[in-house]
Amino acid sequence: MVIFGASGDLTARMLMPALAKLTRERSLPGDFFVVGVSRTPMTDAAFRECMQAAVAKFSPDPVQMSQIPPELLERLFYVSGEFHQKSTYQSLKRVLQRERKRRGGPESHVFYLATPPEVDPVIVAHLGQAGLTAEERGAFSRVVVEKPFGHDLESARALNADILKVFREDQIFRIDHYLGKETVQNILVLRFANGIFEPLWNRRYVDNVQISVAESLGVGHRAGYYESAGIIRDMFQNHLLQLLCLTAMESPVRLDANSVRGEKVKVLRSIRPIPAERIDEWAVRGQYGPGVVDGEEVPGYRQEPGVARKSPTPTYAAVRLFIDNWRWAGVPFYLRSGKRLARRTTEIAIEFREVPHMTMFFKDPLPTDHLEKNVLRLKIQPDEGISLKFLAKVPGAGMRVTPEIMDFPYAQLGVGQHGGYERLLLDIMHGDATLFTRGDEVEDAWRVVTPILEAWDRKRPADFPNYPAGTMGPEVAANAFIEREGRRWRRV
Repeated sequence: MVIFGASGDLTARMLMPALAKLTRERSLPGDFFVVGVSRTPMTDAAFRECMQAAVAKFSPDPVQMSQIPPELLERLFYVSGEFHQKSTYQSLKRVLQRERKRRGGPESHVFYLATPPEVDPVIVAHLGQAGLTAEERGAFSRVVVEKPFGHDLESARALNADILKVFREDQIFRIDHYLGKETVQNILVLRFANGIFEPLWNRRYVDNVQISVAESLGVGHRAGYYESAGIIRDMFQNHLLQLLCLTAMESPVRLDANSVRGEKVKVLRSIRPIPAERIDEWAVRGQYGPGVVDGEEVPGYRQEPGVARKSPTPTYAAVRLFIDNWRWAGVPFYLRSGKRLARRTTEIAIEFREVPHMTMFFKDPLPTDHLEKNVLRLKIQPDEGISLKFLAKVPGAGMRVTPEIMDFPYAQLGVGQHGGYERLLLDIMHGDATLFTRGDEVEDAWRVVTPILEAWDRKRPADFPNYPAGTMGPEVAANAFIEREGRRWRRV
């Protein structure tokens, strides 16, 4: 595995801890080795020391397990150089040839682009020119591209075209780590392997679907990226739309990459276009100001290092979408995400319609805040699991109805779980693209969010910042957005 941008945050926080865990579990091939490529000058020994420190700091495993196993540590190598210089790739080629000669076997490569999207075409072009992408004698060559995949529809098309000049579509793995989470993968099993849910999963029984991704952290050191991206590009075009597709898609004919990804594309192409001239009816935006998170005072977005003092960049958005097909016609899908919210949590909530004669359970007319509807929650983070809210009678005289919850936490299975990156890295090596995004899928996702981006670019917000850090966003605007349709945001 060749990691471009190996001195960066993604490698330290996600990739190396995942590779260390996979090595401990003996899930990697015996001849596996890693070459880091970055501009930072570093020796092999210094790179190994940095990666060891990163795993100790960022690994979720217990202290005694939070280190790189010796058999992987001695197989970490480093190449320093500029991504646009031919000499960098010649140095990389020499290291790969040296290590392959030492270990034997086919010259299979995974090139991981943990780099800003603007340099991805440069790296891919140089890899092709250096002859590093050839597949001979049963070997494979694959490239992994991190989000954001482009900055808009036009740039996504251009990036697709550039990568396809060197790699085939089946060699390209556009990664979204959310799709590696157990609960996300379990959506397909929950929906299509259970006769009690599949008949209800449609407009006749579902009132609305709410997909929430709340983050308590601010932008931190990512201000440079975030200023040009904002919440829609950072979270909606990829993570939230992927969750929506898995929730709304039809059953694939089989669980392979083409079948699953084909059904997701159908969902994206069925989403009703958002009229940009009426954007306020379809989307709400916000930006956090100073506040208190976990008992600590934190600065507002405009006070973060690297952020413009009058920045119009949204750090919160709520969007309403409709899927105009036979299954979902008329059912609103509410998507929301934000930075510096009260807590970190991700969930998909399917809220079912009320029964037609609820008044039979109450002597008096139903109050305006009557019992909530039945809700099926898929909890994706931090505590993965599934819960179902239903109504039951309170024991004793009279007829009193109360909501009860059946809860299934994944932790009770008592087996080790892979993090998102661990599962996805294994799939890349095995050539399974089911949990990765296809080129046309990326472009269709950009088509969904482009009207929002264009409308907000034309009209600067007049009320930023409009929510304090440590709250759940611009509550007045966000609540009004959903309450005018007689619904409420779920508490997450």
